[in-house]
Amino acid sequence: MTGTALVTGASSGIGRATAAALVALGYRVIGTSRNPDAIAPAERVEGVEYRALDLMDARAVEEFAPVLADVDVLVNNAGESQVGPLEELPTSAIEEVFRLNVLAPVRLTQLVLPGMRARRRGRIVMVGSMLASFPLAYRSSYVATKAAIKGFADAARLEVSPFGVGITTVEPGSINTGISGRRTKYIADDSPYGDDYRTMLSTLDANEESGIPPEKVAETIVRAVRAASPRPLYAVGSRAPLVFAVRRLTPRSFAHRLTARAHGLKR
Repeated sequence: MTGTALVTGASSGIGRATAAALVALGYRVIGTSRNPDAIAPAERVEGVEYRALDLMDARAVEEFAPVLADVDVLVNNAGESQVGPLEELPTSAIEEVFRLNVLAPVRLTQLVLPGMRARRRGRIVMVGSMLASFPLAYRSSYVATKAAIKGFADAARLEVSPFGVGITTVEPGSINTGISGRRTKYIADDSPYGDDYRTMLSTLDANEESGIPPEKVAETIVRAVRAASPRPLYAVGSRAPLVFAVRRLTPRSFAHRLTARAHGLKR
């Protein structure tokens, strides 16, 4: 299947790599960004049609509906990486990360489905995170958003599959995309969680710096898009086959402890 693909957050990282991979396969690719004019010429992918879309603006998402009518592949990639102790996360920050990571992609999915259903073909990929399967301290808001979109995808795929539409989730592990510098952080100067938080964050940043390139995630997304019958979940990076096997074969608490230790948390 080829046709028109739309990739959100296509200006960098996983979104940019996915847009490039789909162009190479012959798709017409629309890539969204809050401000396409700010994308440096060297960062633009030849063949991608860049469109402005602020996913934090509910009205802008609704006004994007005519573009979505002809989309055959939707890759919900754009999102925010947020950290902070649950006790200290501002309500406004939680609402913002849910708006960007959950509500906007879900609404885009709702808007794209009528056209896909009518044509009886389509693919929707939610770009999640392995942290949805392996929760990490001080990532509660982010983990919750990625678990939420996986929940939407897992349930909705059963609704739309009779119409030839496949919905799947791709969970990357540690990916070297430079996201560490864009992560939103919330912690009080005198926080009792400070020492553990800083330990986790420094290890997280180091893991991402040595992570796999975004092109590897793009390959997995393309595999899900091209599959005749996409699996519910694809995971890539951070030794995914091994750690998911551990998760299946051991108590959930053991997997949680392994995740904590992998990020420098001993307790």
